Amino acid sequence: MGKVAFMFPGQGAQYVGMGKDFYESFADSRAIYEQASKVLGFSMEELCFEENDKLDMTEYTQAAMVTTSIAILQQVEKAGIRADVTAGLSLGEYCALVVSDVMSFEDAVKVVRERGILMQDTVPVGQGAMAAVLAFDQKKIEEICEETEGIVTIANYNCPGQIVISGETESVKKASESLKEAGAKRVVPLNVSGPFHSMMLKEAGEKLLTVLNEVEVKDPVIPYVSNTIADFVTQKEPVKDLLGRQVYSSVRWQQSIEKMIEDGVDTFIEIGPGKTLSGFMRKINRKCKTINIETVADLEKLAALKEELGC
Repeated sequence: MGKVAFMFPGQGAQYVGMGKDFYESFADSRAIYEQASKVLGFSMEELCFEENDKLDMTEYTQAAMVTTSIAILQQVEKAGIRADVTAGLSLGEYCALVVSDVMSFEDAVKVVRERGILMQDTVPVGQGAMAAVLAFDQKKIEEICEETEGIVTIANYNCPGQIVISGETESVKKASESLKEAGAKRVVPLNVSGPFHSMMLKEAGEKLLTVLNEVEVKDPVIPYVSNTIADFVTQKEPVKDLLGRQVYSSVRWQQSIEKMIEDGVDTFIEIGPGKTLSGFMRKINRKCKTINIETVADLEKLAALKEELGC
């Protein structure tokens, strides 16, 4: 029998109404939203469920995504499904830390609130940019980024055929032009508030360490895979350093998934808003079983999975 991985989405998958059916259907899921509201001092319910102009602001988005994913997680675990390993895309890594019992939910939501503020405020609007490069060779993208003047680097290795670059606005534009000339199928500018996962955010990562130093972390109960190194973390010592570096380092998502498959994972459960990670999985390895749990109706998928796993 292969292993099971829980995976959690990152920023960009948020939408008004996410998690509302879990909030209305289950007391323990509702308690997660209530706990987040109490810890952060604003209504998480209003932020996630009512039309507003804050949900897409990084300083609010990150806490909302973590809260919703952990609220949904309550019902996946209640269904009797247990993870052998866990990981999350960028922000989603904090949900993985909660699953692994490295960090409490309360601490995770406080940290990501500060992380969001730091990531939003470190680089003035307009000075940084990101773009998705589709259907082009990874090494060639790396080479063009290195050859381009200024700061531009790979922010996300999402899956075969989808890599995201990030950095100074002009440098990203120049690299995008060079990539098109070199044969990239498409280079799509992203509507984001900053140059995430680039060296422009090193200051934010270093400041985040100060926040993390106020938080208790423990040895993982189950291993998690760090975005920064695309490898398993089994002890608490490197956790804070890796989370600080994660802010300005490449997200090695494809490599992280490949590492888990190499370790025997053949079932991936995406927990949280959207189906982004399930989409990446189809391009990384179609042979693996992948399901997403985003709504209460999706919980039906777990009964069949339980039977397959012999839980």
